[in-house]
Amino acid sequence: MSTAAEGLESSPPGPAARAVDLTKVYGTGETAVTALDSVSVDFDRGRYTAIMGPSGSGKSTLMHVCAGLDSATSGTVYIGDVDLTKLRDNELTRLRRDAVGFVFQAFNLVPTLSALENITLPMDIAGRKVDQAWVDGVIDTIGLRDRLSSRPSQLSGGQQQRVAAARALASRPQIIFADEPTGNLDSRAGAEVLSFLRRSVDDFGQTIVMVTHDPTAASYADHVLFLADGRIVDTMDEPTADRVLDRMKGFDGKGRRS
Repeated sequence: MSTAAEGLESSPPGPAARAVDLTKVYGTGETAVTALDSVSVDFDRGRYTAIMGPSGSGKSTLMHVCAGLDSATSGTVYIGDVDLTKLRDNELTRLRRDAVGFVFQAFNLVPTLSALENITLPMDIAGRKVDQAWVDGVIDTIGLRDRLSSRPSQLSGGQQQRVAAARALASRPQIIFADEPTGNLDSRAGAEVLSFLRRSVDDFGQTIVMVTHDPTAASYADHVLFLADGRIVDTMDEPTADRVLDRMKGFDGKGRRS
């Protein structure tokens, strides 16, 4: 029986993930807050998308709902051709495990395991056989082959985050969601992680959606979405840090061009 994802080469056609008229409301009545307001977006396969916006714009909520970490109030969300809004909890858990990779600001490594054991942990937990050739390719790309036996405490912050990114990539998910992956890193370590994510798209055909507030981080992406007040207010292809910064300055607090 096939799982929700069995590697990029067996992915269904169409976007890796998409949202259609997605709305997310927290609370009820007078205290209700609309975090996402009828958002529709496609995340194309083999592309690196950055999501940007001011605090409270809905960027993290969009990522969390699209990744199946939070539920939609209305609208639909798809990973591949699977509608997340129709899945039972156990089905959603299985899809996240098999089809989605995650990289968070906190590295979330297991301190008692080696770097290699952390990389293969999701597959070990799921009882899935490790594709050694694929994992070897990821390890060579991450550039930490000589540190695979090291525990997280023996690695720098940038090295730990590269291990976390390799862990997300090792199971060959349909899509990787990264939430401020360089938020705890200095500029040099952040550049190492962003370069690895960029190479995973270019060399492995991976699909990445990254939430960030950093124009430099966004410049590693192919495409940038700008959110304000729960809506997509602009997009940019082939971003540079200067262009992204100028675009962010060009919006007022409500996401309108000033």
